[in-house]
Amino acid sequence: MRAMTAIAARKEKGFTLIELVMVIVILGILAAFALPRFADLGGDARESSLQGLAGAIKSAASIAHSAQLAGGSALGASVELESADITMVNGYPTADSAGIVAAANIDSNDYTPSGGGSDGGDTITFTLQANCTVQYQAATNSASDNTAGSVDAIYSVTVTDTGC
Repeated sequence: MRAMTAIAARKEKGFTLIELVMVIVILGILAAFALPRFADLGGDARESSLQGLAGAIKSAASIAHSAQLAGGSALGASVELESADITMVNGYPTADSAGIVAAANIDSNDYTPSGGGSDGGDTITFTLQANCTVQYQAATNSASDNTAGSVDAIYSVTVTDTGC
């Protein structure tokens, strides 16, 4: 009787080779379905970063425009936001470092700015990597000095996220 319990006790220790192989196969199948789902989260993160920058630019432009209207200033007069002078054209920030970059507090370590200018219709592009850009175009005005008359078109923000 003692021999029978010793044999029964020995059989119940651990897993058999077949059980271990089946567990590995099941884990492999689960990994094959789950891995592609989480493989490239970097692209999604870059696209989200661009959308966040676009939102920051739109908010900053609207806040600067509101500050100018509340102050009763002319369309081209600078406004002060958080102790920073924001240059304006046609009632919205200019497309340069003293305008939208300062208003939205955009760090050049995060995005590489290129282009820009202080006239209406000028554009500045912020690049995260190739084909991952946000472009800001300053408001346009039919008046020759860009400071009087009615604004033809307010600023525009364009996001390019193909291939991020």
